[in-house]
Amino acid sequence: MNTPNRCRTVAVVQARMSSSRLPGKVLMSLGSRPLICFMLERVRRARTVDEIVLATSTDGSDDALAEAVSRAGFAVHRGSLDDVLARFAGAAVGRGADVVVRLTGDCPLIDPAIIDRVVSQLRANRLDYVTNGEPATYPDGLDVEAFTFAALMRADAEARLPSEREHVTPYLRLPQVGLRRGSVRGAVDLSALRWTVDHADDLAVVRALVDALGPERALTADLFDFLRVLDAQPQLLQLNPHQRNEGYQKSLAQDAALAA
Repeated sequence: MNTPNRCRTVAVVQARMSSSRLPGKVLMSLGSRPLICFMLERVRRARTVDEIVLATSTDGSDDALAEAVSRAGFAVHRGSLDDVLARFAGAAVGRGADVVVRLTGDCPLIDPAIIDRVVSQLRANRLDYVTNGEPATYPDGLDVEAFTFAALMRADAEARLPSEREHVTPYLRLPQVGLRRGSVRGAVDLSALRWTVDHADDLAVVRALVDALGPERALTADLFDFLRVLDAQPQLLQLNPHQRNEGYQKSLAQDAALAA
């Protein structure tokens, strides 16, 4: 990882063991490693990232997660279980970050080249927030958000809705907040593909993609390598038909119920 000191970039990967849909998923095995460690090794290959921090909770259920990630050589920050925005901000504070990258620990096939594209657009155009998720053109599970440290601190100070605290960045995307925003789009729309891990069938698909390439090759594989596996094994496309951003949609419904 090699970034000029004038624009220090910290990737914060949020994860916990108490997932409602697939508890303990981040420590399930993938390519001879815990899933979260497989992901962090891929993030390490992003050229624009200077430091990687796992943001998990102080709850005892996350002790094994924190230990596994520390043992693998990555930094760990522990904070609130439920207020993920506060946990995320705590992970970024004190690290000298100018730019913060948000990643979620259920995306083990995250592509370092896409991280670099998102961060590079933010820097080159002097933006406050850039994502490849709006509009979604990449497979679910390759989502990247990058924003300035100042924008993150503002969100932590001003965001109030439960969905804003749980999902970290919705406040930054509000038009009335007035941030300078940008997006990164793929050459073709691959948003129907699902490579995130929320359910057991998601894990089966991701394992099949990794096994097809071999564990070590999969650590350095890019988007196109995985697409070639799908070309050879099209049956994988039918295994995990779930809604994109299920958790966020649930949170929005809870916001509406509280307001009623």
